[in-house]
Amino acid sequence: MPAECISFRETGYFSKLICDYTEREQALRPFYERFPEIGEFKKQIEEKQAFFSEETRSVLAGALQEQYKNTPASEATLVNLRSLSENNTFTVTTGHQLNIFTGPSYFLYKIITTVNLAAELKSAYPAYHFVPVYWMATEDHDFEEISHFNFNGKNFQWNRASGGAVGALSTEGLDEVLHLFASELGAGRHAEYLKDLFQKAYLEHKDLTEATRFLVNELFGEYGLVIVDGNDKALKKCFVPYMQEDLARHTAYQSVSAASEALKTVNPEYGIQVNPREINLFYLQDGLRERIEKNDEGYFVHGTDIKWKEEELLEHLREDPQQFSPNVLLRPLYQEVILPNLCYIGGGGEIAYWLQLKGFFQQVKVPFPVLLLRNSVLLVNAAQSGKMKKLNISASNLFLKRDDFINRKVREISNIDIDFSPQKKHLQEQFKSMYELADQTDKTFLNAVKAQEVKQLRGLDNLEKRLLKAQKRKLSDHVIRITEIQNQLFPNGSLQERVVNFSQFYLEYGEELVPKLMKELKPLQDGFSVLTL
Repeated sequence: MPAECISFRETGYFSKLICDYTEREQALRPFYERFPEIGEFKKQIEEKQAFFSEETRSVLAGALQEQYKNTPASEATLVNLRSLSENNTFTVTTGHQLNIFTGPSYFLYKIITTVNLAAELKSAYPAYHFVPVYWMATEDHDFEEISHFNFNGKNFQWNRASGGAVGALSTEGLDEVLHLFASELGAGRHAEYLKDLFQKAYLEHKDLTEATRFLVNELFGEYGLVIVDGNDKALKKCFVPYMQEDLARHTAYQSVSAASEALKTVNPEYGIQVNPREINLFYLQDGLRERIEKNDEGYFVHGTDIKWKEEELLEHLREDPQQFSPNVLLRPLYQEVILPNLCYIGGGGEIAYWLQLKGFFQQVKVPFPVLLLRNSVLLVNAAQSGKMKKLNISASNLFLKRDDFINRKVREISNIDIDFSPQKKHLQEQFKSMYELADQTDKTFLNAVKAQEVKQLRGLDNLEKRLLKAQKRKLSDHVIRITEIQNQLFPNGSLQERVVNFSQFYLEYGEELVPKLMKELKPLQDGFSVLTL
């Protein structure tokens, strides 16, 4: 599996903030604690060990044993579950929504990065144990985001009413999705495995939480992955003091607002990923996940008749913490409170909002994790690789925008020079003497000279474009072939990993797919991987 690595900045698909973070821009240093280098994890281990209590370990181990009671865990996962009771065990964590059939393929790359990082840490620090964790976003309520996946350019959609936390959604209706998906898969051993996997996950489990747990366990259980559902009463009890703090003092709002302003001051191009609210909690009931707000009379749930006086709300929180759900800003804190976690692995958008949180973590005295951008991957099959070689297309060429890609390749293969830069430079040199002449004779002619220069340069631009267009027609067969390969690898002009479902690759490579990715992807390697399978 030959691999090539391209810098995130060179791809053109990552924000300035993420490029600067991965390149260790010094101005961003105040927004994180430690950079993801293997040597930095020793200090992270010591800090987390001092913070994480035996009591919380016991609660975590008990909650996970309960969550796994109906899941046929592998021996590697059982070992990891037992080890979480020991004070020399730590986690590395990724999280993701409960997309049906995993959604885009980067879902797999997140987990692979996490599993591989745990293995690298074990090699570097053999006295400790490291558990890879997938945190299921069972409390998320963005159904539109999770309700579809793309296979062979077709969108498979789960059509049903949405409402409340997605993890509680019944899997009813997914048999229709399987029927359509199965007809598209066709026959063959790999196709039959995918059909069977979908059926067992979604047609034999009552809700999306259990279906996703089964699916992810089937794909990654042998690697010891531990799957965590944060929507758990015992786990949320550990988080009650922090939820009380948010309700009463709005600590997250103040800290994150200050960090957001500081980021914009460092560079206005960074922008802000998420904006805090004064209260960063939702209220959960059947079919309901709505934010909690406050007015002069007390607290209430937005858009409902549910309301409390302050003491009533705090008592309800202590008695029924499972009905309170952290939002996107409190969820990271919740994770770090209940897990002995060292590192969070996320995509660009996730790392961006984590960079707003360090001051908040410091204020509530919780260790801030190492932040690692997940592996990003472009998978190229043998046929596509062969075409790229014949057409002399490099991996970096593929990341160019369509017009730039075509123009560059046409110039490379053209038998005439369609770059008029030398002519433009020569023209500008000629106009320098005309400016000098106008300045010495009549300064009012300077604007006329400038207008003539602009006109002639524009004429050269237009001529260059017309010649390039004519050459494209002449080389139309070549243009069609290079655009076809780019279309295959960048569907709809987007990164493959953000569109295509893993099943498209599994259909071709079968059970070798995940092990090969595990072997090739390096969690601490900066850059975008282009892998030829």
